Amino acid sequence: RRGARRCMRAAAPGDGDESADALAGTGQSAGTPAPLPGDWAALHGVTMAVGGLNTVLAVAAWYASNIGVLLLNKMLLSYHGFKFPVTLTAIHMIACSVMSYIAIDLFKVVPPAKARSRQQLSKIVVLGSFFCLAVVLGNVSLKFIPVSFNQAIGATTPFFTAVMAFVLQRRREGWVTYLTLVPVVLGVMIATQAEPSFNMIGFVAAVMATAARALKSVLQGALLSNDSEKIDSQNLLRYMAPTAACLLVPVALIVEGKQFMELVTNDMSVGLGLLLLLNASVAYFVNLTNFLVTKFTSPLTLQVLGNAKGAVAVVVSVAVFGNPVTVAGIVGYGITILGVVAYSEQRRKSALPASAIQSSPQSGKLSSVV
Repeated sequence: RRGARRCMRAAAPGDGDESADALAGTGQSAGTPAPLPGDWAALHGVTMAVGGLNTVLAVAAWYASNIGVLLLNKMLLSYHGFKFPVTLTAIHMIACSVMSYIAIDLFKVVPPAKARSRQQLSKIVVLGSFFCLAVVLGNVSLKFIPVSFNQAIGATTPFFTAVMAFVLQRRREGWVTYLTLVPVVLGVMIATQAEPSFNMIGFVAAVMATAARALKSVLQGALLSNDSEKIDSQNLLRYMAPTAACLLVPVALIVEGKQFMELVTNDMSVGLGLLLLLNASVAYFVNLTNFLVTKFTSPLTLQVLGNAKGAVAVVVSVAVFGNPVTVAGIVGYGITILGVVAYSEQRRKSALPASAIQSSPQSGKLSSVV
């Protein structure tokens, strides 16, 4: 027994040394108690809560900026006498150029990316041209038709994307995928037939804007397909916005310059100027928040949120502007949305690369509502 007690006393210092070594390995001193499992769980919970809050805030800002720019565009073009869609788009592109430079080069929101070759730069210029065309046509349509009808037509983007992909890339879908496009088109046909505020110019402009967005999306996938040429959406906007501004300013001066100058010299008010400034700022935040939502959520979540966003925009616009709607129009738009959801789900299940239909931080997807 005396030998056993001596062995226990001799072993005690060693036990203490091993505990100190273990604490040192976890960054704890011998006098500091190790965190309990509950502490780690609480820390993890706080981290998850902060991440969830960031996601909620990003989605809320994305919805607010997307719907806000649509409403502001409509207010300016139809209710405040600023009937210059080309000039309005040029102002948006100038604002996006300046704010992209500030966000990337000064505040380092994302690392600045330089064009790696003249070939890549020329491809970006081509994409910028179609981006600019889609936005101008969208704004032209808002001059003549309600936001709700504009959004209903815009929901047919998957149909035009499938057509453009087949024509330009000979990319075929499964027959079930094509079948889901039937309600997409059928719903818009019903909504068009029942639209009380139908205008042919606005309708054609909205259809062409939707087709231009789809064409730009397909071309982007084809032109920037190499890993070395892929660029995040913020840097892509940094190159595309100045390109679009350079194209739009001369056109705006030729087509709308005289009337615009008359407005500036005779009827321009401080309120209208502030509304234009707010509109241009929100136009940039549409793309910034789209980038943030893509960063904080999954591509599938982004698709679901995008489908819901169109419906929310329709409801808000009808509440704000009070434009008449019909039961048939609501049913038609609902059929289109169901078709879009079915199409997205079918594409997700298909074996085709997800990059063809889903956006990611590297995909450079830009919103075209600005």
